Parts: sequence; structure tokens; C-alpha cells
Amino acid sequence: MLINQRKKFSLPAKSTYLNCAYMSPLLKSVEKAGIVGIASKKNPAMIKPADFFIGADQLRSEFAKLINVKDKKQIAIIPSASYGLANAAKNLKMNRGENLIIAAEQFPSNVYTWMNLATETGATIKTISPPSSFADRGKIWNERILEAIDTNTRLVALGHVHWADGTKFDLAQIRKRSREVGALLIIDGTQSVGALPFDVQAIQPDVLVCGGYKWLLGPYSMGLAYYGNYFDQGQPIEENWITRKNSEDFSGLVNYEENYQPGALRYDVGERSNFILVPMMTAALKQINQWKPERIQQYCRKISALSINKLREAGYWVEDEKHRGHHLFGVRLPQHKVIQEVRAKLKKNNISVSVRGNALRVAPYLYNSESDLIKMVKVLTT
Repeated sequence: MLINQRKKFSLPAKSTYLNCAYMSPLLKSVEKAGIVGIASKKNPAMIKPADFFIGADQLRSEFAKLINVKDKKQIAIIPSASYGLANAAKNLKMNRGENLIIAAEQFPSNVYTWMNLATETGATIKTISPPSSFADRGKIWNERILEAIDTNTRLVALGHVHWADGTKFDLAQIRKRSREVGALLIIDGTQSVGALPFDVQAIQPDVLVCGGYKWLLGPYSMGLAYYGNYFDQGQPIEENWITRKNSEDFSGLVNYEENYQPGALRYDVGERSNFILVPMMTAALKQINQWKPERIQQYCRKISALSINKLREAGYWVEDEKHRGHHLFGVRLPQHKVIQEVRAKLKKNNISVSVRGNALRVAPYLYNSESDLIKMVKVLTT
């Protein structure tokens, strides 16, 4: 079992930060990697051509290890989840009369992409809502998604957990059903990967995109994506020199190459070798791979269990743990409570959480303790 890791972060002593789903604080080791990267630009003569490839290769290796990908060439370096989704959308073939499935109140980047695709192709978006009742909410929501997948479905685009309240989607069953009808499965793992185990070999998504500044503990404007074999011969949304075959030979770059680098490397963002952000992201992933997501989940469950029970006793609602992540969960208020008033009260007590929809989104991590969550409960119940 992991112990509290607050000493590895630079959080203010008096802050109660239960908001990693908003943005993670930086590990001290990640800060250090960024500072070293900045310093490297002081003397660019020390940056060798090979350095444009070595750092990116190391980063791919760490992410491949995290999500259990056998070939790291299926990993692309992206600046954001929306960038990764745009590459997928550009290479999807859809027709009028076909449909794609999303969850209600999904994060906008994983909606606007498909709205545009539907407009361009004449396809239909099927938005699947949870039940109005809280009884078996997560279970019924998953059942509704499975029922909505039909022979006209060409794409299911979801998060692993819902970004607003942590509801967990049964990706194994959704993958099985999507395969039965020949539909692709595209997952936004920004609010799960790094804190919740994700196994590409088990789920076999066609695409997994992850912004890096939340549960991957990395810097802003850095992310990673996995692309399955469906996208091996696709066309990226931008053309840059380093994603072409033989780009390692700087002296031969004017010998313009028709072919891309293998696998998903064609989907790398331009200037992917970023000598500041890449080392930072790599340092973060090395630490997460050492901790392991399953142990992070265990720790978050341990420190939140008592508080969740106390909230339920006070009339608050939290999804059953079978259908949510332990690192991110929504707290819905009793009828007599006003969410903005509650939020203001939490802020006054220096407790950071988010409001998403009609839920308080609580997102603890290894720098939190059980007492942090108990402090939140006391504010909510007095």
C-alpha cells in the first residue's frame, strides 16, 4: 500500500487540494526536469540531432509501459486531447444514415469533434443520458450505451470515467458490443489514465487520447495518444518534417520523402521534440509507473471511504464504488443545499474542488490524506 506522497510536491502547507481532475500540481522531479530543459537552450550547440529523437522515444516507452502497449511506435506525442481526436476524425469514414455514440454532458473536446464530423458526413449523433433517478445510475447508464449500439453505429466515443462525476464506463463490454457491429471505440483517457489502470491489450481501443496535465502529472500543452492498426496508413492533420521517413538524416531533409515514419508517429505534433516539456512529461510518467495506477486507486479509496460514508449519512449522494473511480467522484447535494453557496464555503476554508454540472467534483490524489477529506465533510455538513 502506498503512503502519502505530499513531500514529492510543492503544494502550500495550508492548502487542501482535492482537485487533481482540474489540474495536477507538479512533482518536484518534474519541476527539476523542466528547469534543466530550459537551461539546455542557453547553449543550443549542445543539442545534437539525435536529441530530437531520443527524448521522444523515451517518452513513448514510458507511456507504452503505463497502458500496456507492445509497440511504442503506436504512441503519438500530441499537445492536447482535441489534437489527438482531430487526427482520428480526419481518418474516419462515415456515411449518411450511420451514427456515432457519445455520453451526455461529455467533455466538449470529445463532442465538438464529432459534431463537425456528423455535419460533414450526414451521420447522426446519439447522446446517451443517465437515468434521472440515482438508484443504480451507473449500471443503467452503461446498459443504455450498450443498447444504443446498433448495426448503423460506426463509432463510440467516451471517456473511461465521466469527467464531471467519475462514473465509470464498462469499456470491456462496450468494446465487445462495438466489435459485433464493426464500430470503432475511441476513448478520452484524460480523466483516468495515470490514476486508474488502463490496459490496451485488454480493452483494445482504436484510439486512446490523454491530456497530460491532470492524472499524468505533466505540464500543460503536452499529451499522448495510442492509435490502433486502423489508423496505420492514415493522414495526419499537419505535415511536419520529423514524422517523415529518414528524418533522422538532417543533411538529407531536402530529399522530400513521401512515406511517413511507421505506426502512429505520423500523428506526432510539430516540434514534438520539445526540450522542456518532453523531459517533464517523461519524469512524471516514470514516477507513475513506479507507483502504479492500481496502487493509486487503492490509496484514494482508503482515504475517501470514511468521508463518503459520512456524506451519505448527511443526505449527500455519491455513486456506488463499483461504478466510479476512487480518484474522481461526484458529490450531489441534498435538496436544501445550494451548490454555489457550498462552493463558496469550501473556498473560504481553502478547500479546492470543482463544480461540474450539478455535482461537486472531488478528485483526491497521493498528496492528500484522510484528514483532508474529513475537513471537506465538516464544511459540507455544518
